[in-house]
Amino acid sequence: MFEFKTKTKQMAIALTVVGVILWAVGFALNGSSSHDAGHRHEAHTEESHDSYPGEVHAAMIESSSHQSADHDDHVDDEYADETHDYPGEAHAAIVKSTHESDDAHAEHGHEAHAEHAAHQIANRPWSAIYVAAIFFLGLGLGQLFFLGIQYVAQAGWSAGLLRLMEAQSFAIVIPLIVIAIIAFLGFGHVHHLFHWMAEGIHIKGHENYDAIIAGKRSFLNPTFFTIRILIYIGGWIWAAKMLRKYSLLSDSGDGAAMWKKNRGIAAAFTVFYAVTSSTSAWDLIMSIDTHWFSTLFGWYTFAGMFVSSFAALILLTLYMKGQGHMEWINENHLHDLGKFMFAFSVFWTYLWFSQFVLIWYANIPEEVTYYMQRFEQYKVPFFTMLSLNFILPVLAVLSRPAKRVPGTVVMAAIFVLVGHYMDHYVMIMPGTVADRYGFGLLELGPILFFAGLYIYVVLSSVAKAPLMHKNHPMLTESKNFHQ
Repeated sequence: MFEFKTKTKQMAIALTVVGVILWAVGFALNGSSSHDAGHRHEAHTEESHDSYPGEVHAAMIESSSHQSADHDDHVDDEYADETHDYPGEAHAAIVKSTHESDDAHAEHGHEAHAEHAAHQIANRPWSAIYVAAIFFLGLGLGQLFFLGIQYVAQAGWSAGLLRLMEAQSFAIVIPLIVIAIIAFLGFGHVHHLFHWMAEGIHIKGHENYDAIIAGKRSFLNPTFFTIRILIYIGGWIWAAKMLRKYSLLSDSGDGAAMWKKNRGIAAAFTVFYAVTSSTSAWDLIMSIDTHWFSTLFGWYTFAGMFVSSFAALILLTLYMKGQGHMEWINENHLHDLGKFMFAFSVFWTYLWFSQFVLIWYANIPEEVTYYMQRFEQYKVPFFTMLSLNFILPVLAVLSRPAKRVPGTVVMAAIFVLVGHYMDHYVMIMPGTVADRYGFGLLELGPILFFAGLYIYVVLSSVAKAPLMHKNHPMLTESKNFHQ
């Protein structure tokens, strides 16, 4: 039975604490930069107001004076004497009105731009946490779905790996809570990650009114959104808890009976997840870019989470093997895990290309702007992400022998994990911070925070039960698995 050693616990806790500290320091520095940016903007506005408008005003007066003089030369002396003062007064009034109107318009534009820039800067700390939370949610959620598939498909080869899948499944709890908190804070305008949560966005006549977002109000509204979030949390955690419960009962009871109960739960969950995998992707990620939409987005997000979870399972399995456990897991199991990671890397790339090429070819403005922003502002992370998620993993584990070499598979798994973190980064950051992005303490802190919690939760769960699923009806098949 696996023992969660004190040193490993301390390392996990240390990662979590360091992550919090780094994020807090980054948050403070980000606040300072936002304050400085506001001062710079005010100085720029004052400079523009004091110099440029005055020069334009003087030029307008000079030009008007010349025009008035020319006009006076063409009228008779008597008419000029009677009417000379009136046009001058009218001209002065017009110039004054124009000057005031231009100043008001410029001031309003500067204020709107400053407010938007301030929101983008202030969004970065929350966006960094949100990206990491979504990424680590996928590591557990993908394996929860794969765990359900093992029961539905009556798979035998994976019986010796089920306890690791169960442990990964419990890692969804903390990211889900963090995601829910961040989403609900948006209703209170603590941050501005979700534009559709802005005050008055759906009210005609309001300064924030947006007709497109208002048309989606039946789906994107606080009440319905909250209900869906609670359904996701309740349904996913329920499935993880019940599958674990009957798995543990099978160790001391009727393994076949417990397996049948889990099969029923898994069947219900896979149907539930088939729906919620897409709707949660719309709610948690796609609604950030509220004007944009894609019918493939749910599948695309699912594929990224699924393949990332295989990469994490590979690392966890090889760690257990390195600690002298799970001697029944052989190179054939590793080969199959490598095949799944390879296959879903290709599947993810297929969905990425399908979504991209259809939108780019159609060239519809409300769709293509999504990729234009990423090409213009996120070109390096965008194409780096694509290379890490497809080219490098495929080249690393394309051959059959490569999938049986632990070092090669680990390298490919690391490519996948880094690549899909960047994938979520590129999905979320453009809609929340635009070109005010970066990678520093604000981004590193949440990664360490969730990594520490992930290690602690997963290894604690593994240590609470035997790694061997004792009375599983297909355990013999798993032990003797070969191909």
